[in-house]
Amino acid sequence: MLSRRIAVVRPLSRAIQPTLTRYQVRRLSNADVEDPNMNGGYINPPREKRQFRDPYGDWWDKQERRNFGEPVHEDNDELAMFSTYEYTHVSPGKAALQLGLFVAAVFGLAGVVSMFYPDTPAVPREFPGGLETELGGPNAVRARKAGDDL
Repeated sequence: MLSRRIAVVRPLSRAIQPTLTRYQVRRLSNADVEDPNMNGGYINPPREKRQFRDPYGDWWDKQERRNFGEPVHEDNDELAMFSTYEYTHVSPGKAALQLGLFVAAVFGLAGVVSMFYPDTPAVPREFPGGLETELGGPNAVRARKAGDDL
């Protein structure tokens, strides 16, 4: 039925131990000491978002606003044109003020409408005896009877 190899119980520790070869052992070299960013000696250009570069400049790649052969920053995915746009035309204080004014205007308009909104023009209808027999007898929920509270 079951193969004897499957049925044999082996210690789990022997199966989990990784074996390292001499090619996998990492050695500290001078390049790692001189380059704390660990990017293999690649010279990073200054961290500048491409959105802030001159859109009318003479770029080799007009869409990404970069020239041919220009080194790419290691965080290019964050600095490229297709990354998240940085909104710089409104300061956080001015945005909070505008949001506060909007909320105040909405609540102010709701308050004015509630002050001048007319009440219900009709009065609830009353029935003689509360229609007790028509609605099912003495234990049934009765309709409004004359003299009941609103």
